[in-house]
Amino acid sequence: MGKDFEVIAETEKMELFRLESEPFGTNAYVVVSKGNRESVLIDAPGDADLIKKKLKGTSVQGILITHGHMDHLMALEELYSELDAPLAAHTDDAGTLPVKPDRLLQDGNIVECGDVTLEVLYLPGHTSGSICFRAENYLLSGDAIFPGGPGKTATPDDFRQALASIQEKLLPLPDDTVILPGHGDSTTIGRERKLIEAFLKSGYDDNLCGDVTW
Repeated sequence: MGKDFEVIAETEKMELFRLESEPFGTNAYVVVSKGNRESVLIDAPGDADLIKKKLKGTSVQGILITHGHMDHLMALEELYSELDAPLAAHTDDAGTLPVKPDRLLQDGNIVECGDVTLEVLYLPGHTSGSICFRAENYLLSGDAIFPGGPGKTATPDDFRQALASIQEKLLPLPDDTVILPGHGDSTTIGRERKLIEAFLKSGYDDNLCGDVTW
């Protein structure tokens, strides 16, 4: 059986799908409002034909980019030219995209998709313009957080900023919030909270950065 989107969740109002794209194992997500079949795409890492096939029969309301790293953007130019949907990204990463965004997102903004609302959460650290999208009980986190650690950081200051972002924006969320990251499998806020609390209690080197695990 060939590669295709998998169903991540189905609620009263929405369907949520994930596709893992090679060569970097980067996830693309599609949210579909069940009421009127409006949709949004989160990140465009590759497999443009599969993404277009999944979106066929829906009214695409936007292409949402979590951050400006190349592995999340490899299919962006093709999809943007063919889907006739506005592109949205955070102001601080807009200049790193191969296409100029139609909408610049800020913390607290809302993206409407039929009966589904996606709240923008700004989590700088992995990049200066990293954002997550919260829809119902699901957090599409890009590379801001993964199971067992934050996204890779280039400097100790970046790591401290990433950690502070997670503490400020994510740990207040309910424990059963499902984190859907830009690579790999899901986790929950509750699971990560315990790991982060233990990590902070044990202390960490002031020079810590790179691929950090809790």
